Amino acid sequence: MARYFENTIVFNFSWDQVARGYWKRYPNPQSTHVLSEDTWSRYVKDGCLYTKRLLTKTNRVPKWGERFFNAKSVKIIEESVVDPEKKVLITYTRNLGYTKVMSVVERVEYRPSGASQTVATRSAWVDSQVFGFSRAIRAFGVDRFRKNASQMVNGFNYVLHNMFPRQVPQHTVTHTLKEMRDAAAAATDRAKANVLSSVNRT
Repeated sequence: MARYFENTIVFNFSWDQVARGYWKRYPNPQSTHVLSEDTWSRYVKDGCLYTKRLLTKTNRVPKWGERFFNAKSVKIIEESVVDPEKKVLITYTRNLGYTKVMSVVERVEYRPSGASQTVATRSAWVDSQVFGFSRAIRAFGVDRFRKNASQMVNGFNYVLHNMFPRQVPQHTVTHTLKEMRDAAAAATDRAKANVLSSVNRT
């Protein structure tokens, strides 16, 4: 029976920004395992954008797993649907090859949460058909998927912050400058007081 994993992440960017940034996720410092990405097909139907891509990623396995799987890389199919009117982006990914050893199917749904946040709900199913080892392989797969999901979020946030740098409100800058001036003036007054105190003592 397949193992199930789910989590929810909030990105502090609007849905439009996340939808734009999604196509520029790679490269980033957290994605060194992603070797290539190629667009297989892309078309518009009923106002929605449908895309299919092929990703190649490195595939490190523990020593015990080398008896089942010794490939240095793995191919991933990524299918997505973007509905700009309803503001929803849904992606599906699954691995190609060695699916009897371990298959991973992932679904992520991005929806807006207010004007400046986007919620990503991630669901994944990990399965294995290796007799006698399927439970251990599924557990390993879920654990690795959880760690990879965390890296993905960090990498995506890195890309979003670079694409859409935060602008500090002018009133905040003015307020900060005023605080700096006040602190400098107070330091000057203290220095003068210390000098006068020293003179008086002599």
